[in-house]
Amino acid sequence: MRIPDAFEAYRPEPDPDLRPVPEHLRGFVVRLDLRDVRPPVWRRLELRGDLTLLDLHYILQIAMGWQDCHLHRFSAGVSRWAPYFRTEFDLSEGDDGIPEGEVRLDQVVAKKGDALCYEYDFGDSWHHLLKVEKVLDEVPETVRCTGGRMACPPEDSGGIYGFAELSAWVRSGYDESQLPTNFEDAEDVRAWLPDGWDPDRFDPDRVNDALDAALAAPVEVREELAALAERIERQGPRTLREILGSDAAHGATTVTEEEARRLTEVFSVFLDVIGDGVDLTGAGYLPPTVVEQVAERCGVTSWWVGKADREDRTIPVLRIRENAQGLGLVSIRKGRLSPTAAARRARGDAQELLGHVLGHLPVGRRRHEQEAGWLTLALVAGGVTLHDCPGLVSGFLADLGWRDGRDRFSPPSGQNPTLDVLRDLSGWSRTSGWPPRDDDPSVAVVARAVIRNV
Repeated sequence: MRIPDAFEAYRPEPDPDLRPVPEHLRGFVVRLDLRDVRPPVWRRLELRGDLTLLDLHYILQIAMGWQDCHLHRFSAGVSRWAPYFRTEFDLSEGDDGIPEGEVRLDQVVAKKGDALCYEYDFGDSWHHLLKVEKVLDEVPETVRCTGGRMACPPEDSGGIYGFAELSAWVRSGYDESQLPTNFEDAEDVRAWLPDGWDPDRFDPDRVNDALDAALAAPVEVREELAALAERIERQGPRTLREILGSDAAHGATTVTEEEARRLTEVFSVFLDVIGDGVDLTGAGYLPPTVVEQVAERCGVTSWWVGKADREDRTIPVLRIRENAQGLGLVSIRKGRLSPTAAARRARGDAQELLGHVLGHLPVGRRRHEQEAGWLTLALVAGGVTLHDCPGLVSGFLADLGWRDGRDRFSPPSGQNPTLDVLRDLSGWSRTSGWPPRDDDPSVAVVARAVIRNV
């Protein structure tokens, strides 16, 4: 009789079995089913065999309709309790095992009937079964969704039972008597559900459009930004990769002479006003007459409340001066603010002035300012508005490990010096705070020029 080992419970879990990489690449038609749900929620996909399990994770998220905001896990075979592959989170927690990013799909499945389990959100415990329906000798050029049924459950809907209650309530025509138990009233449920969510609706065309956007090759970018994108992707989110793969990010990178004059207007005016240099006040600010001229000519006085004659009380002018310093257009020596040699050379030449500005982006001496600047440039290059940048930058910085300093959990601010420069290029000095108009489209053009080192 075998005597149980006292330490048996502490032995490391076995790794899943892997096949060797096949000599010839093949494709697969697979069916992905959300387990234990009735009516069935499923998707049919065409996949390449050389996809890694990490690639497959992103694909399954899009195909199902999840938002990738929870942990996940792959295990080989039909059993959900089979040995599993390690995610980046598992490895960061000190777990040993086979990383999912180093395993190809064709090392886990090879023939019709082979299967793979995928769990998402360990709280709601959404278990999926991916099963091979057909092996393809002709490898699909891209991932395709060729069929499916039913909508994906909303995130954090309470697992199978919560999903069933929500579905029944929507199918009943929002009957008050069938209100899901986790909500106070119908208004509460409607505010929480995705717009237009219908449990019986599924559109494979929308899935394929989303897959095309997510899997598009990102534009080639500068080494610093590429490294940031890789670090963020290791944490899970692919939002930045998708932005860099967008049509907008692949757009134009040159501006006309007229566009260059418009973009550099604020800095041209500032340099014109200070001329060969001005003596700062004893407190280190611009003289009131200079502040008044800059405010008037840059449009600040059209909306600024109060007299625009003191730099410490006229924040837009102070910001313009600080941005000009950060860009190397002016410098301070012995209490005098003077244009740099580069600024003197660029006087009257909008293209040269713009080239100098772009050559100094991102702005910031501290590492987090530099990283925030690269992220801001990437977002603007991909079509994100200046208004929406801070929130997204804050999230990306949190993914990179930055915090706001108050505690270990609060994300940092997304405001940064590079964003301020882009605001000046966009002509924000002529508007009050958050502008009531769209960004100057040329700002996205120059952001693309910076990140692509054109």
